[in-house]
Amino acid sequence: MSEEELRLVTGTIFNIQHYCIHDGPGIRTNVFVKGCPLRCLWCANPESQSSAPQIMYRRDKCTGCFNCVSACPTQAISTTEDGKVVTDRTKCTGCGACVNSCPSEARVLSGKQVSAGEVFDEVAEDELFYGDDGGITVTGGEPLAQPKFTTALLELCRNAGIPTAIETSGFCSWDTAKSVFSLCDTVLYDCKQMNSELHQRYTGQGNERILENLRKINQELSCDIVVRVPVIPCYNAEEENIWNIAAFVSEEISRCRQIDLLAYHNLGESKSEQLEKDSEGFFSSVPSEEYMENLRNIVRSYGLLCK
Repeated sequence: MSEEELRLVTGTIFNIQHYCIHDGPGIRTNVFVKGCPLRCLWCANPESQSSAPQIMYRRDKCTGCFNCVSACPTQAISTTEDGKVVTDRTKCTGCGACVNSCPSEARVLSGKQVSAGEVFDEVAEDELFYGDDGGITVTGGEPLAQPKFTTALLELCRNAGIPTAIETSGFCSWDTAKSVFSLCDTVLYDCKQMNSELHQRYTGQGNERILENLRKINQELSCDIVVRVPVIPCYNAEEENIWNIAAFVSEEISRCRQIDLLAYHNLGESKSEQLEKDSEGFFSSVPSEEYMENLRNIVRSYGLLCK
């Protein structure tokens, strides 16, 4: 594609964060792409799972004016006996009419369609801060769920000399993954659970394709690889799982020299409430620093760096 054609490719994102320091080397601009094939019970960004724009409802800001009820063209919003409002998500189209009618900003639209050129222009404004190591990180959601948009954005950045990184679950066909990863200097690759049956139970998909794609990155591409593990007590935080991940990386992913262990936080719970989703059945807790250090030492015992 020509640069003009690349700029016109569209996708749906839900956020752009500037001056980030935890998602790749140096100072980075993170672009959050909407849509994900996994349904991790602990998802920190549940608004990223659907590829469509969604309404976030912040009950604590609602004044009960009910403007949203009359504004909704699909009659998805109704009142409850206790004077609150509730949204029928099967009827909601994410049009944003209720957002525009809300004087207290209790309703926010998460997700908008943009062009790769628009996003690139915003990323390029931060180039002064990148130095030798910083750049763009495309995350989500799952960037591979919108491969045409992600590819166009990464290629625009590559052409401009901006270092590129992607944060991914790796769940897609290898042909799609290869086309995207070949444009990345760094791949931040999630490994959640080495037991495929448990992986299926907790994320909705087995891990076979994920692990095989990681092997192929190691064998066929030249990008840096950093494996990342969300540490979720009661789900994947047991020592055995960390031993198994560290052993797999050490034995089969020779170009990966670093595993990042990411302690669970509960920020996603409030977002699930804003999406009016029922999270009943999921419970975890923030692991202690002592426990996290114990897991880091397991990783380090394989000669790998660990944060």
